[in-house]
Amino acid sequence: MTIRRLAEEQRLSGAVVAGGMVWLAGQVADDATLGTEGQTADILRQIDALLAEAGTDKRSLVSVTVVLTDIGDAAAMNRAWDAWLDPAHKPARMTIQAPLVDPAWKVEITGVALAPARG
Repeated sequence: MTIRRLAEEQRLSGAVVAGGMVWLAGQVADDATLGTEGQTADILRQIDALLAEAGTDKRSLVSVTVVLTDIGDAAAMNRAWDAWLDPAHKPARMTIQAPLVDPAWKVEITGVALAPARG
């Protein structure tokens, strides 16, 4: 099996393509000074870029996990999510509350998408 690692950093890859799937690492905002809605939009932009690098897009997402540091921010997160989401291709999604490594981060999102078929 071929494994492709995308956007590699010191401790992780931003995404891994293996077994017909794209596994996204938890993505956080590049600009932690933004509010929850802004951080979410920034993360979704990053997810779009990673999926494009993997040769696919958000329509191929099958599962997403959203972590909020304050579940009371769900409405703000959902505003950015709803603006980004393709309503004909909604993934399964779970949203939970948990602390994140950097207290400035309000949102972290991870997911799994189908990888494009290789011929």
